[in-house]
Amino acid sequence: MESKVTCLHDRHVALGAQMVPFGGFDMPLQYSNIIEEHNAVRNACGIFDVSHMGEVLVTGADAEKFVQYIFTNDVSNAPVGKIFYGMMLHPTGGCVDDLLVYKMGENRFFLVINAANIDKDYAWIVEQAKSFNVVTENQSDIYGQVAIQGPAAQDVIEEVLGIPCKDVVFYEFEERNIDGENVIVSRTGYTGEDGFEIYGSHKYIISIWDKLIASKKVLPCGLGCRDTLRFEVGLPLYGDELTDEITPLEAGLGMFVKLEKEDFIGKEALTKQKADGLKRKIIGIELSGRAIPRHGYEVVKDDQVVGTVTTGYNSISTGKSVCMALVNIEAAQMGEPISVRIHRKLHEGVVVAKRFYKKSYKK
Repeated sequence: MESKVTCLHDRHVALGAQMVPFGGFDMPLQYSNIIEEHNAVRNACGIFDVSHMGEVLVTGADAEKFVQYIFTNDVSNAPVGKIFYGMMLHPTGGCVDDLLVYKMGENRFFLVINAANIDKDYAWIVEQAKSFNVVTENQSDIYGQVAIQGPAAQDVIEEVLGIPCKDVVFYEFEERNIDGENVIVSRTGYTGEDGFEIYGSHKYIISIWDKLIASKKVLPCGLGCRDTLRFEVGLPLYGDELTDEITPLEAGLGMFVKLEKEDFIGKEALTKQKADGLKRKIIGIELSGRAIPRHGYEVVKDDQVVGTVTTGYNSISTGKSVCMALVNIEAAQMGEPISVRIHRKLHEGVVVAKRFYKKSYKK
């Protein structure tokens, strides 16, 4: 099947980006190199094309009730302009997807979902919506989106684009009319740094990409450093730390699951899992050497395979070889020795917190 392209595809090719398939799209892996792009976001400002992400609008008299039913977090009585992170679950407690929910109005919610899951998620949402008085609209092809990330992001957006954003609070957004365009500006991201995500028409997103690149105040960044950045601060990737089989509790994301709220899909399974005690969980591992643990590698303790690596790198910001791994609960104790099998050889390590690098969000 031919890959889809985003509205910025021609810009990536013109900049000499190395293009790769991702989530059904042809996307830039890197422009210069992953380390330079990673460090630009940690220390200054980088821009990502995230137009491949999916957007679903939910409206109607039961909009809030419906979102409450399909989403683990609690959006009830929230002010307009608030954003929530959470998951949609199978009845078994495994994840359909993780997503952001934007409260756009009293009966209007904007769901931002992962690119690889757009068709699956939307079909699932439509199926669940049958017994609610709601209208669902897949708007994924309407919007382009960029993420402008790093400690200089606010100043760059205000100076280069002329968009006031210093008053936008972390995990909140504003809808703006800019040059006759409906634009969403949110203080969110996937890097562990301060930053913003801007949604608009394809034409608008192309125009601000061009302005930002021309300013030379941002570095274009690809999927490579998007993964190294999110990984270092312990943010999950669907397909690695969250899957149809891995629950949010096992992934250490219980704070985004409000078991006290009224019924939602997967609540019964997670309530039981919590009561019975977890059998496995996602942990962090720091290796003593430089060998790099990769997705799927075996995790070993006391000569027994106790789990597998979900994501691993030599951390660019810390220089340490680290990974996240799904392991049996008996092997998940902080500070305990544990090993990863890399090319048939065991490499010693220790269980550590999943956050390998400190987040720098603006509160």
